[in-house]
Amino acid sequence: MSLYEHIFMVRQDASNAQVESLTAQFRSVITDNEGIIEKHEYWGIKPLAYKVKKNRKAHFTLMNISAPHAAVAEMERQMTLSDDVIRFLTLRVDEHEEGPSVMMRDDRPRRDNRPPRKTFGDKKDENKGDDK
Repeated sequence: MSLYEHIFMVRQDASNAQVESLTAQFRSVITDNEGIIEKHEYWGIKPLAYKVKKNRKAHFTLMNISAPHAAVAEMERQMTLSDDVIRFLTLRVDEHEEGPSVMMRDDRPRRDNRPPRKTFGDKKDENKGDDK
C-alpha cells in the first residue's frame, strides 16, 4: 500500500461537529477500501492568504493515510462533491512523519530564556555630568 499525507480545508462557517462528521465520513471511505488512517490532526480555524470560494478562514485537517490508490481517489471524489470542503491536497510520501506535525509542534523559543529586562532605575546615564 502507498503512503499519503492528505490535508483538507472546510469552509469557516461550518461547525466543529460538521467538520468531525466530514472527517468520519472520509475515514470510513478509506477503511472500507482496506486502507488505514495512521494519524489524524485537527489544526483548527486558520486564516487564508487569499479568498478561496469567498472564505477568508478555514478549518484545517491532516490525515496520514496508508491505502491503495483507489481508496484515496474515491475519498477525493467525495470531497469534490461536498459543498463544505473548499480545497484539499494529497501527497504521496515515502514515509510518515513520527510524532506531531509541524503545525502542532510548539518550537517557538520560550520567553523564560530571555535575560531579565532592565527597568528605568537600572539604567546608568553615561552622559550625566557632561554638560559642556
